[in-house]
Amino acid sequence: MKKVNSEVLVEELQADVRAIILKANRLAHYPADVLNRQPGAGGWTVAQVLEHMNIYARYYIKTIEDRLHRHQTKQQPTFRPGWLGNYFTNMMKPGAGELIGNKMKTFKNAEPSALPDAKAVLQEFLNHQHHLLTLLPIAGAANLSAVRIPISISRFIKLKLGDTLQFFIAHEQRHMIQVMNVLQSVAPGMQHFS
Repeated sequence: MKKVNSEVLVEELQADVRAIILKANRLAHYPADVLNRQPGAGGWTVAQVLEHMNIYARYYIKTIEDRLHRHQTKQQPTFRPGWLGNYFTNMMKPGAGELIGNKMKTFKNAEPSALPDAKAVLQEFLNHQHHLLTLLPIAGAANLSAVRIPISISRFIKLKLGDTLQFFIAHEQRHMIQVMNVLQSVAPGMQHFS
């Protein structure tokens, strides 16, 4: 894997989170019944997609914050992604033109409830994004390779902090595209964000 400038990486991740926040803020203008409308048999509603992201955010944001506080490290000018972290990020990251290439199976513990409170899950999602935005500069001041984060599905597999942040934010970007696709399906006559 090619080395990247640590500062530039963190700035790019901050820009990605800000873009996610802008899109999520626009969801507040939709009525709850639109956010809870199912796009088709077995498809998730917007509220369910948000709840799914909240499940991961609860774990990753808390774990990242905890590791940053427990493992004081010195910033390194460059970061080299690990092969596993790079693989996970590339698998999750949306393709050119905001296309979601491959379908992925959701782990049972990350499945949303049947009818979440749309406005509550949206507010929780926004809270997580703002919290993440405050953690990114702290992460940027740490060694993105030395701090290790256990993945949510196995505490024994740990990714570098830089890999975890890239993977986690790619996961959110992927699902924000899903949110847009659901909105276009359930409310075709409404003006949507892009």
